[in-house]
Amino acid sequence: MDKHVEITPEELSEPVTYPVEAFLCPDYARAEHERLWPRIWQMAGRLEDIPKPGDFFTYNIGDESIIVVRADDDTLRAFYNVCPHRGRQLVNSPDATNGTWGNAKVFVCGFHGWSFNRKGENTHVLDKDDWKGLLDDRSRTCLTELKVDTWGGYVYINMDPDCEPLREFLEPAASILDPFQLEKMRYKWRQWAIYPCNWKTAIEAFMEPYHVAGTHTQLLKYGQFYSYSKPYGKHSVSGFDERDKSQKTSQSGSVARAGLGDPRVSTYELARENYETLNHSGSTATLVNAAKRLKDELPEGTPVKEVMAHWLKSAREDDARRGVTWPEITPEQQVRAGLAWSLFPNQTILQGATFALAYRTRPYGADPNQCIFEAYALERFPEGEEPETEWVQAEPTEEHWGMVLAQDFSNMEWVQRGMKSRGFRGTLPNPHQEQKITNFHRVLASYMGTGSPRKIEY
Repeated sequence: MDKHVEITPEELSEPVTYPVEAFLCPDYARAEHERLWPRIWQMAGRLEDIPKPGDFFTYNIGDESIIVVRADDDTLRAFYNVCPHRGRQLVNSPDATNGTWGNAKVFVCGFHGWSFNRKGENTHVLDKDDWKGLLDDRSRTCLTELKVDTWGGYVYINMDPDCEPLREFLEPAASILDPFQLEKMRYKWRQWAIYPCNWKTAIEAFMEPYHVAGTHTQLLKYGQFYSYSKPYGKHSVSGFDERDKSQKTSQSGSVARAGLGDPRVSTYELARENYETLNHSGSTATLVNAAKRLKDELPEGTPVKEVMAHWLKSAREDDARRGVTWPEITPEQQVRAGLAWSLFPNQTILQGATFALAYRTRPYGADPNQCIFEAYALERFPEGEEPETEWVQAEPTEEHWGMVLAQDFSNMEWVQRGMKSRGFRGTLPNPHQEQKITNFHRVLASYMGTGSPRKIEY
């Protein structure tokens, strides 16, 4: 492994490269479970997964399994999923099930019946006196607790007892995304797959729009997809740029944007195409339907900015009539929020006023060539009309995921394979449009002690 050399975020705007051992090396994959995962805040689930006291889910990362439970006092607790007696998992949680979900008054070890309440306290040991008073020390018999906190409706865990607060870890991304009120959105659908590539190969496929022209070619007839990419500390944002600055609006950096030609027509065509080919996510039916009316409601020649303003105003009013309230997001906040965020290390959020499309990837065991890939759609719904969803394991095909995600899948496995080639001379990320990826490797190297991006010498 190479020696870690610090590189500043500003230097990422220059041509840089980074090594591929992080994707391919078994020793590196094992080292992640010592140097990375135990030291960071990880998104484990969402609050809607555990709405009632006793509701719990398990979150697995490598060999670790963690129980997140809503306690009787409505607080959240997180415990290592292991009985302190002989080490059996309290809740069977194989990776191939993407975790285990349920409700429990007590957690009972299936081996010898030791029991624990929702606070992690031991409530039963068979023949406790045989230990001659040793187990009177409750610290020997309780579950091992770890840090848990929430932001944006998400539940995060951290194995490091001396970790920085979650909010500090997430800044400035948290403050920039707060106006979107992600905590008021609910699952629309959620799917996962075991996929034949490294978890970093998978999440990087969603870090930049630079690949649109080569991968999602059906979208090119609707608009230009030139993009920017910008680091924010540990995290990064990307968005669409406009080569013609006269076409730039507060919304043009996001997924809700005008297309080529008559904006009354192209805005609808692009919105419909995105929505239908992204498995009915990345937008809403309300936005698509409001865009469909633009040609009838506005005269030919209406400027782009006026088309966009009318579209969003109409959609907002349509949603209000059905009981969906939009958050107050200023044009300045919209511009700063861009299109999509990568929250270090493995969380991606493409956000809108009333929706989000998000991804998470994790290692699958210790194999650097496999990962758990998850995608889910969030949306604001009228109160009481939130759909009931559960995690569904789905083969990575267009039938299950839609055209766009299937096109992304068509790259991920083959990037993993291609990086192993003797003919691959090293990565050449775009200095303007792929800084999210190079910033990711900059931060990753600070934990792993190796793999820093370095400037390419001319």
